[in-house]
Amino acid sequence: MPEPKPKSPISSTRWMLGYLMREKAIFIPSLAALFLTAALSLAFPWFLKELIGNPTDALKSGVDPQEVLAKSNRVVLELVAVLALQAIVAFFRVQGFIRAGESALNALRHDLFAHLIRLPMSFFQEQRSGALSNRVSSDLSLVRETLLTTVPQAVRHSVILVGGLVFIFIASWKLSLILLGSVPFVVLAIAIFGKKVRKHSKEAQDALAEAGTVIEETVQGIADVKAFTNESFEGNRYERSLGRFLTVTFRGAKIRAAFLAFIIFALFGTIAFVAWFGARMLANGEISNTNFIWFILFSIFVGASLGTFPEIITQLQQTSGATERLRELLNMTPERTTGDKEVKLVGSLGFENLSFRYPSRPDVQVLTDLSFAVSPGQRVALVGPSGAGKSTVFSLILGFNSPESGDVMFDGRPSSTLALQAIRSQIAIVPQEVLLFGGSIRENIEYGKPGATLEEIQQAAREANAHQFIESLPDGYETIVGPRGTKLSGGQRQRLAIARAILADPRILLLDEATSALDSESERLVNEALEKLMAGRTSLVIAHRLSTVRHADTILVFNQGRIVESGTHDELLGQNGTYRFLVETQLV
Repeated sequence: MPEPKPKSPISSTRWMLGYLMREKAIFIPSLAALFLTAALSLAFPWFLKELIGNPTDALKSGVDPQEVLAKSNRVVLELVAVLALQAIVAFFRVQGFIRAGESALNALRHDLFAHLIRLPMSFFQEQRSGALSNRVSSDLSLVRETLLTTVPQAVRHSVILVGGLVFIFIASWKLSLILLGSVPFVVLAIAIFGKKVRKHSKEAQDALAEAGTVIEETVQGIADVKAFTNESFEGNRYERSLGRFLTVTFRGAKIRAAFLAFIIFALFGTIAFVAWFGARMLANGEISNTNFIWFILFSIFVGASLGTFPEIITQLQQTSGATERLRELLNMTPERTTGDKEVKLVGSLGFENLSFRYPSRPDVQVLTDLSFAVSPGQRVALVGPSGAGKSTVFSLILGFNSPESGDVMFDGRPSSTLALQAIRSQIAIVPQEVLLFGGSIRENIEYGKPGATLEEIQQAAREANAHQFIESLPDGYETIVGPRGTKLSGGQRQRLAIARAILADPRILLLDEATSALDSESERLVNEALEKLMAGRTSLVIAHRLSTVRHADTILVFNQGRIVESGTHDELLGQNGTYRFLVETQLV
């Protein structure tokens, strides 16, 4: 598994902000609008102070009630005008934030996927089926909620908090200092609780991803689930996963609840104490009635803003856990991109003193000091018992794994000197178990050469003995085959895979015997297609049937990671060795 590159020291918030700034033409105006609407929110207590405080003082002074009424009407009209302006700006602000947030999230999704598909095979070999996609999906959902909701709320309440503090200091610096006395306790609580919230958030996301993985694995293997009547077993497995998720979530809920309870008590207890102290100041003439009303109104806004911060910070802490894992994924070292990108292979292939172990099983020697050479256009069969190392040879040729020692050679050059993309673009593989992507038959064949014309696709299908059955389908080449090709027989899927390989026009073919699970008629059609495909191309075939082995130019017999015999069919049959034993058991 690839090691993560050194982490960037930037915080998760700054990391997300970097994606938002990619949409700065939308984000910055929306941010300015957010500051404006937040500032305008402070107009409400200001006008209420004017409406309540000044008329009360005026009536006490014996001013004409008509003048007080006129002033009250003016204040209300000004307040309505400000609220109307705030509503108009908020309309464009919300729209802009959504556009900037969704665009930033799309950029993040693109970067994640683009990086993910460039990670080495060793990374995917260690991932549980479905776990990665579910984990990324759940993490991105949390990031989306933060970008579209939490960030705007944090900015808005920060402006209201700062502005409100300015106004209450103007009204009474003494009461303001008492009110701010609770802030150190709030900050300390955030530091203590925040770390625990972040930890539980990561655990909850992992547990949720695991539950999603159970669904994906069950759906993928639904035929086996039903065949073994294991619906209840899978249901219980999913229930256990959900139980683990709930357990972690409930633990996190206790911490969040304790955090919020502490904030409510500290904050509103402080406000109650300030109101009591202010009433004493008012009674002693240390503060005017207007300023006291002013202070109380703005204190309510300050308290309300402070009250939202625990939930905002909790959400940010949860998102921090999610972004930490996304950044770890983005920091994984991708496959190498160095080497000759313009190389045109002739088709010579070989292994030189190559040894290999899988990183996940370092104690198992899979290949030991392996050496062989294949000439351009030669057909070589790889035979041997299960676990002898045949599939690993294919993996090393494709560059899915790197040898522990020795080299894979292409046209006499070590593979490490050639770009992986250049090598793979000139190799085609027809696996034993064919995976067809969700989409039409035409799209699945076109996968071998994206952008191919319909005529090229049809010609490849003819050569693969697939055109006739495709044309017999109701929608022909536009027939949807499903993500696993479940609407087609095994022989039909194999012929589509061969058509895909023909369209790719490779120099080197890797064939994991495609006929081992087919009936005799399907085997005949597939073999005919394979003969056309292998003509003039370097071909390595993992053989499971004697019919394939007979016509090979060379047969390499593998056993425990070594080549124990090599030669033609007749040569090896004359020896009383491993090959003869395999032939007598039909190579199965």
